Amino acid sequence: MDFSMDNVTVFTHPLIQHKISILRDKRTGTNEFRALIEEIAMLMGFEALRDLPLQDVEVETPIETCMTPMIAGKKMAVVPILRAGLGMVNGILALVPSAKVGHIGLYRDEVTHEPHEYYCKLPSPIEQRTIVVTDPMLATGGSAVAAVDFIKQHGGKNIKFMAIIAAPEGLKRLREAHPDIQIYIGHLDRQLNDNAYICPGLGDAGDRIFGTK
Repeated sequence: MDFSMDNVTVFTHPLIQHKISILRDKRTGTNEFRALIEEIAMLMGFEALRDLPLQDVEVETPIETCMTPMIAGKKMAVVPILRAGLGMVNGILALVPSAKVGHIGLYRDEVTHEPHEYYCKLPSPIEQRTIVVTDPMLATGGSAVAAVDFIKQHGGKNIKFMAIIAAPEGLKRLREAHPDIQIYIGHLDRQLNDNAYICPGLGDAGDRIFGTK
């Protein structure tokens, strides 16, 4: 059973926890790391998308014609925070292949650890879509807050945020800045260190997904 608090769901499913443990291992290579990020995103997405709106449509089966539910309206937008958030996109698209994909580019100031935007491209009409923002790590919360700010400024309303690992500091900051969004966390870690890295964490998710240093 998952642990929930207000607008936050922290997953306890054994498959998710097992895969996160392999992610943490410094011996896990790029190929396996990348695949695990996608798998975890898909497992989390299965629960996060349980409230997608449905409408009945007419379908002809081999036996007869019937009314049966399908996802309604403009469906979804997946919006990764570049660059690490890209690693989670295919996991969500495996569930909803018709979803559109936007991108938000942020970089973190090495001194202040605060985010700065360098790119924002969202599918239209964004206000009619369920928007899933992805970032494997919710550390200080600065990038997450900024990304949701940008989406709201462009008209986005129904927003969900998905992170595989979160620090209490970042989760608190995101909840306080955006109490109206749904937040989904694979595991809530202990704390941030002096360099704003999550402990015990899994290192730099972007470097481990893309094989860079």
